[in-house]
Amino acid sequence: MTAMIDRPHMLTEEFEAVARIAAREMEGARLEFIDGVLRSKAVPDGDHGMIIQWLTRICMQHRPELWLHPGQGLKVEQYRAGRAIPDAVLAPAGAFAGQGEWAAPDSVLMAVEVTSWDSDTDRRDRIEKPRAYAETGIPVYLLIDRDKCEISLHTEPEGRRYLNVRTVPYGMDVGLPEPVGITLGTEPLKDWVR
Repeated sequence: MTAMIDRPHMLTEEFEAVARIAAREMEGARLEFIDGVLRSKAVPDGDHGMIIQWLTRICMQHRPELWLHPGQGLKVEQYRAGRAIPDAVLAPAGAFAGQGEWAAPDSVLMAVEVTSWDSDTDRRDRIEKPRAYAETGIPVYLLIDRDKCEISLHTEPEGRRYLNVRTVPYGMDVGLPEPVGITLGTEPLKDWVR
């Protein structure tokens, strides 16, 4: 399901009202508001879920004081005008208590996206999301790209982009720098592609 409404003057409050109605009325609806554009986010499939489970297990083993929060809505972009739902974010365990559906990203150490099999993946996960997360100052953006069988690690946010982007194929180890400080052995990811 992909929906685009080219209405750059939509207010954040209007988006939040539309998102609440869609979530209540349409099972599985997940809306995002990035660069003034309203988009739907694909519902994850089973392999997508396995990748999040795999990453959760690794994070718990190496950084038990942190938690990989799946599907936490974040206020993103300059001036906090955007709203995104990363597949997961790494933050302290109680970081989002009392914040509601759209939380401040201040405590987020890493945003994670796993590509979906929809037509919007390229623009959403490879262009819009890295820009929004960099603008917000999230230190690490991890893109697990099932289309290309590779991981893209974005670090050093500066303005509208990450200064450092490293891409490795599935099967190689990738070190997630501080403040994350975890090394991922990516061989298992080969089991969760089409």
